[in-house]
Amino acid sequence: MTQAQTPLRTAVGWHVELEFEEDEHRTRAAALVRLQDGNEVRAHGYASRHPSDSNQPRVGEEVAGARALNELAMKLLTKAHDEIDEASGRTSRPLTT
Repeated sequence: MTQAQTPLRTAVGWHVELEFEEDEHRTRAAALVRLQDGNEVRAHGYASRHPSDSNQPRVGEEVAGARALNELAMKLLTKAHDEIDEASGRTSRPLTT
């Protein structure tokens, strides 16, 4: 079978949840992804509003959410790296973004 004839595999989907807590000066984001193996990976991000900035909750959510997703990505890379090493029985180079 040629590469063009390779049957498609079932796609896997992940749902990432983001929740926010806000006050007048700070936004906290919590990110969660549930993996098919039953594991959950969680991360957090924060944003602080400078006193001279106008109150724009959406901007705080975007900054805090992006930081939480960045941390989530790094945790997933670390998890994958650890699983590669465990399966191979050797130490590999760390995965990076």
